[in-house]
Amino acid sequence: MQRLSIQKYLNNKFLAFSLAGIFLIIAFLLGISIGTVYVPVGTIIQIIVAKVFGVISLGSIDPMYTSIVINIRLPRVILAGLVGAALAIAGAAFQGLLRNPLADPYTLGVSSGASVGAVLTLFFHLSIPFVGMFTLPLFSILFSFITIFLVLAFARKIERSMRVETIILTGIIFSSFLGAFISLMIALTGDELRQIIGWLLGSVSMRGWEYIKIILPFFILGSAILIFNAKELNAMSFGEERAQHLGVNVQKRKLIILSAGSILTGAAVAVSGTIGFVGLVIPHLSRMLWGPDHRHLLPLSILIGSGFLILADLVSRTIISPTELPIGVITALIGAPVFALILLQRKRMERSG
Repeated sequence: MQRLSIQKYLNNKFLAFSLAGIFLIIAFLLGISIGTVYVPVGTIIQIIVAKVFGVISLGSIDPMYTSIVINIRLPRVILAGLVGAALAIAGAAFQGLLRNPLADPYTLGVSSGASVGAVLTLFFHLSIPFVGMFTLPLFSILFSFITIFLVLAFARKIERSMRVETIILTGIIFSSFLGAFISLMIALTGDELRQIIGWLLGSVSMRGWEYIKIILPFFILGSAILIFNAKELNAMSFGEERAQHLGVNVQKRKLIILSAGSILTGAAVAVSGTIGFVGLVIPHLSRMLWGPDHRHLLPLSILIGSGFLILADLVSRTIISPTELPIGVITALIGAPVFALILLQRKRMERSG
C-alpha cells in the first residue's frame, strides 16, 4: 500500500513537471517560428543546434532564417521567458510568505518602486562607473528594496503584529503614491517621454542579447535563494508561530525571501517595464497542477510563467501585425479573467467543502 502511494506521488510529480516542460518547449518554438516571416520548426532546431553545439553545418539553411532566429527572435523569446519566470516565482514566494492569494510584486508596491528606480535612471541618464549597462537593473533593485522595507516599516508602525492584510494595504498605498510620482516624472519629461512611456507599458521587443546578460545573473541569484528556502516557505505558509515551533528563524527567513523577490522583480522591471498579472495568476495555475508545496511550486512557476509570457509576447506582436501591442496589455486581458475564474472556483470549493 505504501509503495503504491509513493509511486502515485512520483507519477503525479513527473506528470506535473512534464506538462509544464512541454508547455514551455511548445511556447519557445512557437515564439521563434511565428512572425512576419514564418520559420519552420525543423529549421529553428537546426540553427540552434549548429550555433550551440557546432555539430552540423548551416550551409543548406537560408541566411535570412539564421539572422531572424539568432539576432531577433531567439533573444526576444529568451528574455520574455526570463521575465515571466522571474515574476512568477517572486509572486509564488510572496503569496506563500504572506499566506494571501492577492499578494504579488505589484500589490506589495515592489514593482512600482523598481519602476521609479528605472524611470529616474532613464530620466537623468544615470550611469555608474565600471557598471555600465547594469546601472538600470541595480537602481531598479535598489528602489524595490527600499520600497518593500518602507512598506514593512510602515505596516509595523500601524500594527506591531504586522498582519498580512495590513502589509498588503500598505503596499497598495505605496504603489499608488509611487505611481503618481512616475506620472509626475512623465509630465516633466521632454525628449525622453516616448522612451519612458514605451518602457512603462511593458515590452521585450528590440532588446537583444545585452538585456539577457542584464537579467540573467539576478534571475539565477533570486531564484536560487527562493528555491533553497522552499522548506521554510512551507513552514511559514502555516503561520509564523507554527514556523517558529518548527525551528524556523522567521524574521531572518522573511527578510531573505523578500530580498530575493525584490531582486527578481527589480531585474524583470528593469529590462521589460511593468507587466502585470504574471506574478498573481501563474502561482495559482501552478498550485492547480501540483499543490501548495513550495519545493515543487517554485520550479513549476518558473516553467509555466516563462511559457505564458512567451505566448503573451507572441500574441502582442501578431494580433494586429505589423503594429505591436504592449505586452502588459495582453497579460492583463488574459490574466484578469483567468484570475477571476480561479477566485470563483476557490469560492465554490470553500462552499461545497
